[in-house]
Amino acid sequence: MRDWSPFIGLPLWVWLFVLPTGFAFLCVVCGARLRPVLRPLWAVLDRIYLGSGVIAACFMVTILALIVAQMVARWAGISFPGSTHFAGYAMACTSFFALAYAMTRGAHIRVSIFLNMSQRVGRWLDVFALLVSAITATYFARYAIKTNVLSEMLNDRTQDQDKIPEWLITFLSMFGTVPSDWGDLWAQSSGEWVYTPIWVPQIAMSMGTVLLAICMWDMLYRTLIEGQNPIRAEAVE
Repeated sequence: MRDWSPFIGLPLWVWLFVLPTGFAFLCVVCGARLRPVLRPLWAVLDRIYLGSGVIAACFMVTILALIVAQMVARWAGISFPGSTHFAGYAMACTSFFALAYAMTRGAHIRVSIFLNMSQRVGRWLDVFALLVSAITATYFARYAIKTNVLSEMLNDRTQDQDKIPEWLITFLSMFGTVPSDWGDLWAQSSGEWVYTPIWVPQIAMSMGTVLLAICMWDMLYRTLIEGQNPIRAEAVE
């Protein structure tokens, strides 16, 4: 973990793994006494998960719109460059934004054969599975963000026919810079269409994996506090 730089006085891996795991032990000790404190936060997180599901649904509709537009363009003899790539980007956005929402609705495949052995054993096996999943999702999210940052640093761009307006790239870049730099960003921007930077579609990957990691830790804490897994419906029994 040599490249896990310090953040507010502590290594990043402490913030991402040690402190959340320590809070899980606090949930074991305090149990239901933490429920009144965390319930407002749970309500906010539930809305965020629902919002990510809505965004995923919007991108799914976008895929349909792109396919229909591509068909119409072919029938009319009009060129629609990059449509296949844009549909692929929309599919990636759909997949990653849907991860957290699908988790809360039990849409992920969960093998529950060992969880049905006994109520006590099943509960702690469920807790262990959630802990391992939360750590794995956090590790994935961290490197998804690192990949996003590296692509921006290298100015890695697609070499195919998909192009986007440069002002859209400038607008998205604003969220990664301080307000004092926004003037320079827009001064260097133009209305030309340029090859799509790889970091633009990768934003969905970073956001989706971060939401999934938050969701996994959230499900772990709720299981420890409530005494049962909040995920009731499962895709496979």
